Amino acid sequence: MANHKGLISDVDLRSRENNSAHRTREIDQKRLIVRRGQPFSITVQCNGSLPPKHHLDLVLHLGKRDEVEIKVQKVHGAGDKWWFNQQGAQDEMLLTLHSPADAIIGQYSLAVLLMSPDGHVLEKKDKMSFHLLYNPWCKDDVVYLPDETQLQEYIMNEEGIIYMGTWEYIKSIHWNYGQFEDYVMDICFEVLNNSNDALRDSQMDIEQRFDPVYVSRIITAMVNSNDDRGVLTGRWTEPYSDGVAPYRWTGSAPILRQWSKAGVRAVKYGQCWVFAAVACTVLRCLGIPTRLITNFSSAHDVDGNLSIDFLLDENLQPLESRGGRDSSWNFHCWVESWMRRDDLPKGNDGWQVLDPTPQELSDGVFCCGPCPVTAVREGNLGVKYDAPFVFAEVNADIIHWIVQRNGQRRKVCVVFTTVGRNISTKSVYGDFRDDVTVQYKYPEGSKKEREVYEKAGRRVTDVLSDSSEPGRLQLSIKHAKPVFGTDFDVIIEVKNEGDQDAHVQLTMLATAVTYSSLYRGNCQRQTTTVMVPAHKAQQEVLRLRYDDYAQCVSDDHLIRVKAFVEAPGENEPLLTVTDIPLSRPDVFIQVPGKAFVREQVKASISFTNPLPVPLKGGVFTVEGAGLLSSTKIHVSEDISPGQTVSIVVSFSPMRTGVRKLLVDFDSDRLKDVKGVTTVVVRKKYRNIFAEITEFY
Repeated sequence: MANHKGLISDVDLRSRENNSAHRTREIDQKRLIVRRGQPFSITVQCNGSLPPKHHLDLVLHLGKRDEVEIKVQKVHGAGDKWWFNQQGAQDEMLLTLHSPADAIIGQYSLAVLLMSPDGHVLEKKDKMSFHLLYNPWCKDDVVYLPDETQLQEYIMNEEGIIYMGTWEYIKSIHWNYGQFEDYVMDICFEVLNNSNDALRDSQMDIEQRFDPVYVSRIITAMVNSNDDRGVLTGRWTEPYSDGVAPYRWTGSAPILRQWSKAGVRAVKYGQCWVFAAVACTVLRCLGIPTRLITNFSSAHDVDGNLSIDFLLDENLQPLESRGGRDSSWNFHCWVESWMRRDDLPKGNDGWQVLDPTPQELSDGVFCCGPCPVTAVREGNLGVKYDAPFVFAEVNADIIHWIVQRNGQRRKVCVVFTTVGRNISTKSVYGDFRDDVTVQYKYPEGSKKEREVYEKAGRRVTDVLSDSSEPGRLQLSIKHAKPVFGTDFDVIIEVKNEGDQDAHVQLTMLATAVTYSSLYRGNCQRQTTTVMVPAHKAQQEVLRLRYDDYAQCVSDDHLIRVKAFVEAPGENEPLLTVTDIPLSRPDVFIQVPGKAFVREQVKASISFTNPLPVPLKGGVFTVEGAGLLSSTKIHVSEDISPGQTVSIVVSFSPMRTGVRKLLVDFDSDRLKDVKGVTTVVVRKKYRNIFAEITEFY
């Protein structure tokens, strides 16, 4: 290469202007980050004019070893190629680069070449790089989403709400997605670069990254660590002493940073909402519109028969079958990403289910999706990916069996309407819940729902044959909304619709379970004989004391109550089951005064121990996108019953806007106590007119 007297003196990537136009300045203003399908401009400074018939060429490379090379054309082609046009004269030229709407996402290296009339490279200016992301604002991009309000939520919003609890008692927690936090974008690409596909054949992997179906599937696999260098290890029971308990996390950025800093070693521990939240962060950061979904009473159908079979012994205790077993989770979280699916029949584009929680293998990998939500609703289970599994999560029936001592099974309870309730996501219009159940399924019992069942391969006659006419006895469970740390009553009611009095044996059992239905131990058991007059109801009380449930209740603070009735003359016994969540107190947060960017702010945080016992090992975790990184403050002393502990946290907001400050409190006996407050961060302007007046 001949040196042509250093004609090219400098190349300015114009990061600030380009990033602003491409809606990426929240990520970085110093590095160039642009979205595909949208032009961006760079400036080339020269020492004088180009010699006659000399010209500039641009070359792009992708990959650690420049596995993919792209020569940028000088003329506008068919729209599927990179091209650039050139303006300017004398010693400055403005080059505008145009990327195709299906360009490969990733980190590009850029070289500006000075070419001679005969095609030789006379000078080269390289070692410049930029990042290219998906572009949901571009009509030709397959992730295009035409609704600006949705784009502000599903791409630009760094804060979210995750719904948890049970379908009857829905609670929420705030989550810091933090997709624009420092270095999060770099870690997102690091996640892609450490997938099994990337490590096996990096060039093939890079060339596939134009496709959000491919990339989203890789992310779904990489968020869990079951069969790769994934981000999170799942654990659903204590102890968590060698890591962080799932309920302690309040944001994705600390998890991603820890994974990267540890040399891509899996972070401990996650559960479904943590897996989903991290996936939401990565996908939003890469430019794929994504929202977090909670499915209440979510089925995990292992054998694919669209029924969840619970086996109980004669004492109503769960029987663990060998290997995997069906289960029904009180709630389960996944994400939906928006993309056009050219690989599927028309109508299967739009929202796609992606589930990073490691449950079942998909093509030999622990991942799930992308599965079209429309395919689930219509029962089109032949489409890619994992449609039968997702369909069962929202449509399976629940069957309880009692296994007798001789091994025979008795069917004691069949429920068709429990699974797939109140499917929820955060509204685009504020901090409240949107119910999206109708997007997943037709109304329970409707003709259309039965048609979908038949289409999915489930014969309606089989389903209906399981349903018998209501017997003369009916069984129900009632309770108030109890608070963890208090004693409370559960009311079991036996109603007799017959013309004769009924003498029944009633068994009431309260057990501690996790949200994923793992049994943790018995809290209380009571068996009694009850006489129920004809056309009357009889109530029995099961008293649950703090001392009874405190030792066995899980960190999910969930108690499952079963009521079982056997009566002479009844063909089948009766069983009913309900889950009772125990509510927790709040953390109170105050941020007095106004907050300005890069000026110190103080937050006062307080918590009162509601339990009748002291709390040991208290720790507050505080974080907020644009406010401060995850910070832990330990409480040195025990917190006595009724005692209030207060701390003050100082921080300097890094970015302007409406921000959320999130706080989590944990201790030995009380965990997963949350608090949140809104902080409006302003930019401070100097009063120039006041300074001029003072000068005169």
